[in-house]
This record gives sequence, C-alpha cells and structure tokens, in this order.
Amino acid sequence: MPFYENTIIAKQDLSEKELETIENKYKELINSSSGKVIKTENWGLMKLANKIKNYNKGFYLHFKFEGINETLNEVEKKIKVDRNILRHLTVKYSKLDVEKEYFKNKS
Repeated sequence: MPFYENTIIAKQDLSEKELETIENKYKELINSSSGKVIKTENWGLMKLANKIKNYNKGFYLHFKFEGINETLNEVEKKIKVDRNILRHLTVKYSKLDVEKEYFKNKS
C-alpha cells in the first residue's frame, strides 16, 4: 500500500473543539475506508503567505497514512465539500518518514 501525507488548512476562527472534531473526522474516515493513520500532527495557527477567502491565518493539520486509491478518493471528496477547510495538499510516497516533525513546538 502506498503512503500519503495530507495537509489541511482550516479556517482561523474555528474553536479548539471544532478542530478536534475535524481531526477525528478524517482519522475515522481514513481508518474506515481501508486505510491506516500512522501519525497526525497539529501544527497550529500559522500565517498564510497570501489571503485565502479573506483569511490571513489558518490552522494546519497534517496526516500521515497508508491506504489504497479508494481511501485517497474518499478523503479528497470529503475535504472538497467541507466548508471549514480552506486548502489541502496530498503527497504520495513509497516510503514514509515518521520521525521528522517540521513544525514541532520547541518549548
């Protein structure tokens, strides 16, 4: 099975509970459609390079998962109709690096 990384940018005015709901929704969707979530990262609220739909910032959620083509199609179909999602990007990998966290909070 191929591996995927999916990054979602959600609206900046969402509450913590709504973000948690979005994260759980896509985790369950991946797991229920013949996929397996390997890792999720919440990168937090970050400034966008350009405005998207009059938003200057967005919450970034990053999923690393493995799945078949139907898994990817199901995820992308749900993202396109979700009004809380501004943008998304999915990248396919043959081997997935789960050790690196690019936006890890250095506290």
